[in-house]
Amino acid sequence: MDVQFLAEGFQTIIQPANLILIFAGMLIGVLFGSLPGISSSMGIVLMLPFTYYMGVLPSIILLVALYAGGAYGGSITAILFNTPGTPESVATTFDGYPMTKQGKAGRALGLAISASAFGGVFAAIIMLLLAPPLSKIALHIQSAEYFALALLGLMVIASIGSKSPLKAGISGILGILLAMIGLDPIMGAERFTFDSIYLVNGVEFIPIMIGAFALAEVFNQVIEKTESANNHKDTKVSMETIKIIQMLKYKWVLLKSAVLGTLIGILPGTGGSIASIVSYGEVMRSSKNKKKFGEGAEEGVIAPETSNNAAAGGAIIPTLVLGIPGSPTTAVILAALVLQGLQPGPQLMSAQPLLLYCIFFSMLIASITVLIGGRIGVKAFAATLKLPYYILGPFIVILSIIGSYAVSNDMFQVYIMVIFGVIGFFMKKFNFSPAAMILGLVLGLMMEENFRRHLLVTSGDFLSFFTRPISLIIILIAVAALFLPMLPKKKKQKVSSLPNQDENDYGEKKVVSK
Repeated sequence: MDVQFLAEGFQTIIQPANLILIFAGMLIGVLFGSLPGISSSMGIVLMLPFTYYMGVLPSIILLVALYAGGAYGGSITAILFNTPGTPESVATTFDGYPMTKQGKAGRALGLAISASAFGGVFAAIIMLLLAPPLSKIALHIQSAEYFALALLGLMVIASIGSKSPLKAGISGILGILLAMIGLDPIMGAERFTFDSIYLVNGVEFIPIMIGAFALAEVFNQVIEKTESANNHKDTKVSMETIKIIQMLKYKWVLLKSAVLGTLIGILPGTGGSIASIVSYGEVMRSSKNKKKFGEGAEEGVIAPETSNNAAAGGAIIPTLVLGIPGSPTTAVILAALVLQGLQPGPQLMSAQPLLLYCIFFSMLIASITVLIGGRIGVKAFAATLKLPYYILGPFIVILSIIGSYAVSNDMFQVYIMVIFGVIGFFMKKFNFSPAAMILGLVLGLMMEENFRRHLLVTSGDFLSFFTRPISLIIILIAVAALFLPMLPKKKKQKVSSLPNQDENDYGEKKVVSK
């Protein structure tokens, strides 16, 4: 870290014109992130033509701020409508939407925006201080470690979205099978395509996600004839302000999720969806009261939102320092840099250090301004909770159709969305887990591809997964996460030996704001 360039970068980024660009980009990002299927990467693509004549620094500042806003935006619809705006927000639905049904939408939104800001700021500070050394560490992460990381994520399946671990496991296997449709990632042969050209490239994740969550919820509301106005009459439409002293109650959840999110984000090709799921599973595993997860646990909102925003910052590091995109969205940012005549990679750090520090500072400031801009986006969506469902339902269906069609400008994706809307409805009806299915779909291909690639490199040596220190540690954690909950629990202690009621599930003193 060069203190001189650090100071110059800060002085440059706080110029009024640059601050306006950061705030504008963040607002656009929140908008795109909150619309199902219209992700921040699509927002950046749409904004690229406007940046051609802006100059290098202003254009990159705008796009990075848009990226930061999009990382938070997906949580708005995830919490209010059980409809993740982005894949990174899937885990937020697990406890965010139950809080809305309990009349706690305002608090859930407040927790989400506070956690998002913390995760983004944490990752930005790490970028400023440790970007080069962390990028070098990321180069040592190979297929064995990616397989182990996917395995760790899959261990969460048995405990999410269903009261039955068996049904959750079956749902996860269904997702893994869906991930196998299309071309074999190693040999290139077609699998399970049924001679359909639409399935050659596999099934798209976003239409399945929208169908299983958004459309399935519409079907459920219509069949049960539930009126939104009655269902949420006690819901606080305005976002609840969460004080710093209240967030300190969850300091270990915040710190653990931010560290996990940043580290996973640094790994090329992973992204916030994996980070949020892994963090959610880890926080749930370490909680003394696991049963409350999935029923509206505040930690279940804080963990994924902290982690996916930290992962967004972490993904910037390999993109700029190594020239390797950390996520699909940062791949678009990398393309924007190339269009501006820059070549991301090791040479960029030495040739344009001031630019890099400006980018890091723009990410930091954008994460802070999310606290302001997020409220603007929330007001528009939260007010709809008071609408009767005969108005709200069609609105969600229209958003779902637009989001699915926008994936590839193809009606086939809309048909997929409708099919999985029906499947998701029946899965919920019979206590299976759409969330576990989505998790299997996200991680299935990553696990298979890296498992087979590593065996090719090592000539089929299975033991090599256990001879690499990092992969061994991750696999051991995954095994522990699977089997520790199955161990026989000790008999209940006497009431006097129970944890003090003034402590939360992590042994931390509860803070009561006066």
